Amino acid sequence: MMSRRRPVPLAACLVLSLALAACASKPAAVQTSSAEKSQGTFKIGKPYPVNGVWYYPSADLNYDETGIASWYGPDFHEKATANGEQFDQNALSAAHKTLPLPSIVQVTNLENGRSIEVRVNDRGPFVGNRIIDLSRRSAQLLGFEGQGTAKVRVKVLSSESIQAQSIARLNGSDTAPIEVPQAAPHQTVVAEALPPAVGVPLAPPQAAQAAAAPATPPAARPASLQEPELPNMVLLYPVKPTHIYVQAGAFSLGDNATRMKARLSGLGDVSVTGARVNGIDVYRVRLGPIGSVDEADQVLARAVGAGATEAKIVVD
Repeated sequence: MMSRRRPVPLAACLVLSLALAACASKPAAVQTSSAEKSQGTFKIGKPYPVNGVWYYPSADLNYDETGIASWYGPDFHEKATANGEQFDQNALSAAHKTLPLPSIVQVTNLENGRSIEVRVNDRGPFVGNRIIDLSRRSAQLLGFEGQGTAKVRVKVLSSESIQAQSIARLNGSDTAPIEVPQAAPHQTVVAEALPPAVGVPLAPPQAAQAAAAPATPPAARPASLQEPELPNMVLLYPVKPTHIYVQAGAFSLGDNATRMKARLSGLGDVSVTGARVNGIDVYRVRLGPIGSVDEADQVLARAVGAGATEAKIVVD
């Protein structure tokens, strides 16, 4: 495993009273591998079991979850991903258990505010209750390669995802098309240029543009079906205090939440709180807050053993 990279200085930025303004520095170009991307197909897939646990892939353009991220690299470098692309540990990519392949997601490290966009083109992770498995390069940029895991938020970028999926459909698909929604406005943040991956030189602008060209001639591919390019920058968001919980479930009926709380009462502090999710009022049953990822793994295992089979680790 490579050593953690040195911090990269930010360009001078103006700090506004209510928001952070974007830096004026020009982000460095990073060579992409659109030729490899073009080989992949669009895939959602059927429900599948791993180690006795069932996963249910689905098209969810509103996906926005928190949890624990991990990363993978050398052992899988240049091997085929779940949708037929090629895994590159130095690219901005990731694995997810249920999102359509490919999808474009924004991943934010809730511990340091660093945020990047990555291409989900693989299935996983299946060790522990991790929400996403990032390439080594992505983990470096998010600042957690050395520690191995981080508290993150994962949010699907709907327009970019549908654009990438439309390209992949040209190579094959296991489901029907979906409509393109309107893009949401972006939050004002600070940007910093990407440093080069170790051993991978940056390409000059002309080379980067050539690498990003679609494999199919432009005349055969409408402008709306051009491969979305991931921004070559790290965004910096303000950091807020967060805590780790094991969420045993989110119930529409308060009685069900109360019964689950009673079932887990011997495992530690259990709370029932109201929330509104996708326009629906629910009652969340949570254990915590929990001090570390290792402790959360242990609490999760005990919660599942006590009957909370849908329990998961969340960050709030």
